[in-house]
Amino acid sequence: MNKISVIGSGTMGNGIAHVFAQYGHQVSLIDVQQAALDKALSTISKNFDRQVAKGSISEEDKSAALGRILTFTSLGDGVKDADLVIEAAIENLQVKLDLFRQLDELCPQHTILASNTSSISITKIGSVTKRPDKVIGMHFMNPVPVMKLVEVIKGYATSNETTETVMTVSSKLEKIPVEVNDYPGFVANRILMPMINEAIYTLYEGVAGIEEIDTVMKLGMAHPMGPLQLADFIGLDVCLSIMKVLHDGFGNPKYAPCPLLVNMVEAGFKGVKTGEGFYAYTLGNKELKVSGRFK
Repeated sequence: MNKISVIGSGTMGNGIAHVFAQYGHQVSLIDVQQAALDKALSTISKNFDRQVAKGSISEEDKSAALGRILTFTSLGDGVKDADLVIEAAIENLQVKLDLFRQLDELCPQHTILASNTSSISITKIGSVTKRPDKVIGMHFMNPVPVMKLVEVIKGYATSNETTETVMTVSSKLEKIPVEVNDYPGFVANRILMPMINEAIYTLYEGVAGIEEIDTVMKLGMAHPMGPLQLADFIGLDVCLSIMKVLHDGFGNPKYAPCPLLVNMVEAGFKGVKTGEGFYAYTLGNKELKVSGRFK
C-alpha cells in the first residue's frame, strides 16, 4: 500500500492526498484540469504551513511530503501502478459507476478501489467491476488532515482481506477507522442528515429562526457547530443528494427532503461554496451573518 492514487483534487481529494503524503506514501493526484491540480497543491502547501506553525511537523517534513505528490490529468497514467485508488469525485452515482468501470480496466489486478462517497452504495459501485471483492468505501471527514474518523464501508461482496487492509492503512495514518456495512447513508450520514433536515423543517415551519436553532443545538446538545451552519459548510446540494439517497433507499417518508432545502438548492444557494445559504459569507469576513433572505 505504498502507491496511492487520489481521483479528484477538491476539498476532500486534496485533504486525502495531504494525509497520505504526510505519512510517507507516494501519491498520484488526478483531476481533469491542471489548474485544479495547481490550486490543490497550493491548498495542501498552506495546510502544511499551518502544521509547521503549530509545531506538529517541521519544514523538512513539509518539503518531503510535497515531494511525494505527483499530479496527473490522465487517469491511465495516474493509476497504472497504484496499490490503492481513492475516488473523491462529485457525489453522483453515474459519474462514480463510469469511473469505476474505467478503473477496473486501467488498474493492476491487485489494486484496491475505494470511494470516498458519503452515501452511495459500495455494493452498487463494486457491481460494475470484475473485482467487487476489492471495492470498498473510505469515507474521510472534512477537514481530512484534522478529523480522525474514517468510515470504512464494506460492500456486500467486499472481502475480509480488503477490509482488513484498508483498516490497517487508515490506522497508520493515525486515523480511527470504523467498519460499517453498506446501507443507505452508512452510519454517519444516516444519523447526521435527518438531523440537519429536521433543523431545516424547524425553520421552514416557523418554530424558530436560524440563529435560535443553531444556538439551541450548540449550547443544549454541545454541538461545536449548529446544524444549519453545518449544512452550509457541507453544501446544501450535498445534503439534498444524501437525503434523496436515504429516501430512495429506504422508501420511508421520514427521509423526505424539506421543501425549503430543495428550493434553496434549485435557486443556487448552496452554502459556503456559493457565498450564501442559511448564512451569508463574504471573502475574508469571519463574522457569521444570517442571510438577508431569512430576516
